Amino acid sequence: MGQIIIGIHGLANKPPKEELEEYWYKSIAEGLDNIGAKSEGINFKLVYWANYLYKYQLHREKGYEFDSYYNNEPYIKAKPNALEVHDDDWKDKFRAFTGNILGSGMDWAKRSFDFDGLANAVLKAKLKDLDFYYQGKNVITQEGQKQSAKDVFRAELTNVLLEHQNDQIMLIAHSMGSIIAYDVLRNLGRNSPGTKVDHFITIGSPLGLPHVKNQIVRDRESMGFAMAQEVRTPTVITKSWVNYSDPLDPVALDTCLSDDYGPNDNEVQVIDDIVINDYLSELENRNHHKSYGYLRTPEISKSISTFIG
Repeated sequence: MGQIIIGIHGLANKPPKEELEEYWYKSIAEGLDNIGAKSEGINFKLVYWANYLYKYQLHREKGYEFDSYYNNEPYIKAKPNALEVHDDDWKDKFRAFTGNILGSGMDWAKRSFDFDGLANAVLKAKLKDLDFYYQGKNVITQEGQKQSAKDVFRAELTNVLLEHQNDQIMLIAHSMGSIIAYDVLRNLGRNSPGTKVDHFITIGSPLGLPHVKNQIVRDRESMGFAMAQEVRTPTVITKSWVNYSDPLDPVALDTCLSDDYGPNDNEVQVIDDIVINDYLSELENRNHHKSYGYLRTPEISKSISTFIG
């Protein structure tokens, strides 16, 4: 039995798979180096699905900086002393408290009124990848066979997890990738209960948004599950689920998932941790949602170090 870290990326177009996989690997290694932990020989594999939505991937070819496919946000090493541990304070407790109240209010409003049309319109305008995933009519053709986008995206991760079902697994899911991962893990609990994932890490996740939770409930209800049992930690997670978020990340508006997802049969419940995403682009623009910034935060680096150590 070996150990493997499996990642799945999030929203929007990406560099080619090999390049993005290298960026994630470098980010993880940089974070480990920063805390003085071993960073050599990490067994890492990236699950990639951007090619199903975008015909052309992002590039770094010099002389084409004004091309709409030019990647202005590659992996860039952090500035000196930028990788800081976030100190929890009263503002974090207040944020979790108010987030719980607002989240409950939005959940109630969504159940009481027909907000689906508005929510879907917002998704289509702002998060078109997520909208494509949720709309069941959208299909992807592979070798002449048509499949729903959901099934295609989920299959990419499912196949990798099943390939490593005899290994110790840490699954790191960014942004929309955390939604795909959650759906896959719940389905594996029903269809392949022998599969185990030791640690589940979500970064910059929208899983706390009412519309997302509502979609999860609907998906589970369509499979014959009762609504009250839907939103919880997937059964296949055996040791931990930690949700890391930067309060200024616009995608992870709800930084507290612990009040949204109940424990599984292994008594594993999501733990929330606030971090500082340090990522700066080539143009010195801060991106609090960037995966590279999340992956090298000291908090996540310590989790990875403990896992591989």
